[in-house]
Amino acid sequence: MELSDLQTFAAVARNGGITRAAEELNTVQSNVTQRVKALETEIGTPLFERHSRGMTLTGAGRRLLPYAQRMAALSREAVLAARDDGDPKGPLSIGSLETTAAVRLPPLLARFHRSFSAVRLSLRTATTADLVGAVLDGTVDGAFVAGPIEHAELIATPVFREELVLVSARRWKSLAELRAAAGEGPTVLVFRHGCTYRNRLEQILNDFGWPSAARFELGTLDGMIGCVAADMGITLLPRAVVARSEMDGNVAIHSLSPAHARVETLFIRRRAGHPYSALQAFVFCLKQDEVIAA
Repeated sequence: MELSDLQTFAAVARNGGITRAAEELNTVQSNVTQRVKALETEIGTPLFERHSRGMTLTGAGRRLLPYAQRMAALSREAVLAARDDGDPKGPLSIGSLETTAAVRLPPLLARFHRSFSAVRLSLRTATTADLVGAVLDGTVDGAFVAGPIEHAELIATPVFREELVLVSARRWKSLAELRAAAGEGPTVLVFRHGCTYRNRLEQILNDFGWPSAARFELGTLDGMIGCVAADMGITLLPRAVVARSEMDGNVAIHSLSPAHARVETLFIRRRAGHPYSALQAFVFCLKQDEVIAA
């Protein structure tokens, strides 16, 4: 069983199809298709169900995936460990919530790059659930996620403290006015499942008596704020993310009780494995700069 076949299989599973997997792997689609078919032939059973919307894992594929991820992560770790002479350099893959990447990370990443220019830093955005999985399987070296996170295999360091707010079109001057006019609830704009902010918003909807409010799923932060500004619905985001839009008069921000509003952003990394110099340098920057924000 070739490691490259397992890596290709995992990329197709992660991306849900051949095209995006080929883009991620920087290869042609025919090569991805060939490697998946070769692996299925070797194992003797289909690993994917093909349909018009892409590819989903079969039962055999779901059972194989954790092993493929661990083998790929171990291979990458072995190479990095062998090359690591104590001088921070080489690749470093960091994951982040899109909201954190948009507002909190640019100054930190710029400082890190100036201090450790030999490190090739890459940033991937996803939901908290996906990022936790990516750290555990070694797809990324560390990630900024919404807390709380308690996992025996992870080290979690608090780095940012966010205030979550309800965001609406600017015609709603107060939360009381919005609640009075919303009836069974306004349309709610959410990120996909696995988003901690979405889970927190579900709690708020129940507390406000809006459990049956319509949900509309969006994939980007800019799209989310734009749709709120167009009065399509409301959403829940960190105040720091939407403050500029509020100042520009595009949206209205509504404060919530501390129980609903407070959330910590954590930086997580695996306990096990080689302590890469590049990752240690990144953690050093986090602690040295005291980036925890109110």
